[in-house]
Amino acid sequence: MTMYGYARVSTADQDLTLQLNALKAAGCEIIREEKASGTSTKGRAALATLRDFMRKGDTLVVTRIDRLARSIGDLQDIVRSLKEKGVALRATEQPIDTSTAAGKAFLDMLGVFAEFETNLRRERQLEGIAQAKARGVYKGRKPSVDAAQVRELQATGLGPTAIAGKLQIGRASVYRVLNARAAKAQITGSTTSKPKRSAAEIERDAKFGLID
Repeated sequence: MTMYGYARVSTADQDLTLQLNALKAAGCEIIREEKASGTSTKGRAALATLRDFMRKGDTLVVTRIDRLARSIGDLQDIVRSLKEKGVALRATEQPIDTSTAAGKAFLDMLGVFAEFETNLRRERQLEGIAQAKARGVYKGRKPSVDAAQVRELQATGLGPTAIAGKLQIGRASVYRVLNARAAKAQITGSTTSKPKRSAAEIERDAKFGLID
């Protein structure tokens, strides 16, 4: 019978020290840790290793059940797989012990609250984004394509394919930037007089598909 500890935080800048100390104090002989979101069990190699390695009579210890999962579905799946292997689950900060009826009931209740909290957080994020958009201050995700770089490379004589290769982006992204520039130029030209372009400039724009 071996006690295994599992510690998890969601992001790389969070600290695992408190969890690790609590698990050691609880008598865990082996502890696995990882930094990954608890909203899914996918990609959590440390947890997967423990679930595969533990045997009948072993105990999995966490500080709180939300270290295991923040979805009631994932939590039930983990608990079910542990039960099938004869492995018990305990939490150092909560009265959870799946070997007792009271502990199992408390575990199910906490799982519901953990999922509820996750859903509330997601709703608050969406509400915040909606309010920011209404105020005109929501910027969204930073563009992955630097339009200025595309235009600078175009000015050196590079074509869309060469620009895409140099910036490691798709050609469609390059064409969007160039077409947006052409559209802006046409709008500006409809309200202001344009200086006469040289034959070389016309030929260049035709080459890049900026004019018909």
